[in-house]
Amino acid sequence: MNVDEFIVSKTDASGRLTYCNRIFIDYAGYSEHELLGQQHNIVRHPDMPRSVFHLLWTTIKSGNEFFGYVKNISKDGSYYWVIANVTPSYSGAGTDAKNIIGFFSVRRKPDPAKIRIIDAIYKEMLLAEKQAGSRDAIAAGTKVLMDIVNKTGKDYREFILSL
Repeated sequence: MNVDEFIVSKTDASGRLTYCNRIFIDYAGYSEHELLGQQHNIVRHPDMPRSVFHLLWTTIKSGNEFFGYVKNISKDGSYYWVIANVTPSYSGAGTDAKNIIGFFSVRRKPDPAKIRIIDAIYKEMLLAEKQAGSRDAIAAGTKVLMDIVNKTGKDYREFILSL
């Protein structure tokens, strides 16, 4: 991925893809026809902690923007990392969470040094999720992440943007 490229997609309120730019289509390895109407998690890599996506959905459904590092998987099984910014799209003029009609995501190539940091954190989160079992996985992974973030004296967003 070139640092000047932006992967762009839009979804409806339930996460089904309604738009993908050519760069997204190329990296995902699917045709536009194969992507549109599918859940955005069609590119979710199994190395991604469930708790990261829980944080993402909680954040954007409350009307706030989300920043985070995401490892995506292509149709051919290869993967690529992105730094993602996901924002709600609203109906009408207001920015009330009840008016959210979808989500807009812009992703770009992250610094490899930052990926090494995030990858280590995600591995620790995944281990905690696995050890906790399905029912408590999200809480366990979130605890690992927030323990790391809290040690920095920053909130999650500040932590991610300061890497």
